[in-house]
Amino acid sequence: MQVRFVRKTVGLLGGSFNPAHDGHRYISLQALKLLGLDEVWWLVSPLNPLKQAKDMASYERRLKIAEDVAAHPQIKISDVERYIGTRYTIDTLTKLKELYPDTGFVWLMGADNLLQFPRWHRWRDIMHTVPVAVFARKNYALKALHATAAAVFRLYRLEPRDATELAFCKPPAWVFLPVRKHPASSTEIREKGLFRVEENNLPPPPSQAV
Repeated sequence: MQVRFVRKTVGLLGGSFNPAHDGHRYISLQALKLLGLDEVWWLVSPLNPLKQAKDMASYERRLKIAEDVAAHPQIKISDVERYIGTRYTIDTLTKLKELYPDTGFVWLMGADNLLQFPRWHRWRDIMHTVPVAVFARKNYALKALHATAAAVFRLYRLEPRDATELAFCKPPAWVFLPVRKHPASSTEIREKGLFRVEENNLPPPPSQAV
């Protein structure tokens, strides 16, 4: 049931994008289609709290590759986390809702992230802050749907047929979308030597957010 009035709907795909790849683009296009969103923003994190800085390409390089890979008028590349100085997803979401009060945000994640969601800082608060869309990814779907996060919020799960209502729902609300599983993975790209992580540089001065 639609319970909120919003002027614009935006899917938020957060991560290191180290590097961005066609799998990110695929999920974004699926989100635009299945959730009926106006835009998808890629929130390129200066440093993911769950990852090592030494394994990270420079921020400018990751932003540039993300822009090249996205190549779609409804997919925006955002350095908002650098601009507002947040490190954790919950803080980013709280600030975005303050900055864009008329926008209906949906957090986008793969099933692998749903599986490890309880490791995230204040993960329950994230579920109570914005609706969440979970996309099938590799072999994680079954495990993720029987894991802690899915169990705790099982009563707030929408059916895929109602996915276009998600951006208008009062959180907690989430949906699992059994889309075709895209094979691309940033980790595998790096492990195969297809993306070399160069020596890190200090991030440039803050710029304007999306």
